[in-house]
Amino acid sequence: MVQALSVAALTVLIAIGSTAAVAQTYPNRPIRIIDAFPAGGAGDVIARIIGPHLSSLLGQSVVIENRPGAAGNIGADVAAKSAPDGYTLFMGVTVVLAPSRTLYPKLPYDALKDFAPVGRVGSSAYVLVVHPSLPVNSIKELVALARSKPGQINYASGGVGSGQHLAGELFRIRASIDLAHVAYKGGPPAVVAVASGETAVGFMTVPAGLAQINAGRLKVLATSGKQRTPALANVPTIAESGYPDYDVTPVFGLFVQAATPKNIITQVNGELRKVVELAEVKERFVAQGVVAGGSTPEELGTILATEIAQWAKLIKTAGIHVN
Repeated sequence: MVQALSVAALTVLIAIGSTAAVAQTYPNRPIRIIDAFPAGGAGDVIARIIGPHLSSLLGQSVVIENRPGAAGNIGADVAAKSAPDGYTLFMGVTVVLAPSRTLYPKLPYDALKDFAPVGRVGSSAYVLVVHPSLPVNSIKELVALARSKPGQINYASGGVGSGQHLAGELFRIRASIDLAHVAYKGGPPAVVAVASGETAVGFMTVPAGLAQINAGRLKVLATSGKQRTPALANVPTIAESGYPDYDVTPVFGLFVQAATPKNIITQVNGELRKVVELAEVKERFVAQGVVAGGSTPEELGTILATEIAQWAKLIKTAGIHVN
């Protein structure tokens, strides 16, 4: 009996020791951050800003891996099916993850069940821009022009079902205008399309469009969030421009596969929160139109769940769908 108890006790001690060893040895090899959009997009820019700092704090190299396609769903699926060991982080954006559950009923992953939130990184906004040749300088003027030419003005986005597409559709519905959607393979190609005059209007992330805006190749009319964007402080929001119930604020955060050990999530969250509080990171974020801000895993999970419910309601009532 004593021998049996000793064996049982030894087994428990071994298990405890193994768990401690895992906690002590993570990470012991390179970590990747999957971004589900092409290089140059908002998530990619954010990941490349925080990557070196996470690498320094975690003691391992952090590699950014772009896996674009299907409005972010290819990259998300790769991350959702990765090993639950903390070596694959996913740069998720709520305005992509949340609507996808309603837009794509046959998704191969579930944003709530297959991911565990690690922590918030920051928030941004989309910008509504036009080619300089378009004779409008405000939302009011754009709406008037669109109403005079129903269906004749195109707007570009980073793809069908992307956050930019949904921001555009929400604006179209709120303003009661008929704009034709033109989908491109990611934000950067959409920027090029509007800057070249191929498409008259565009919705894009601030990081993707800022250089062209500053160079005068794009004329910015408004931003999509409730608050003005620091990098474009003089630009009004769509809400300020006559549509007070309009708000599309992309929140960026890191996620891991759902079965990842809690201790690893806690460790990465702690380091991530240190990174987003760094003065250098905040300054670089602001220059890209991003407001840095960390959170607990639970807070990020609440943000995602809330947005899933909000977008589902909007998509269904407004009849937004993926062709």
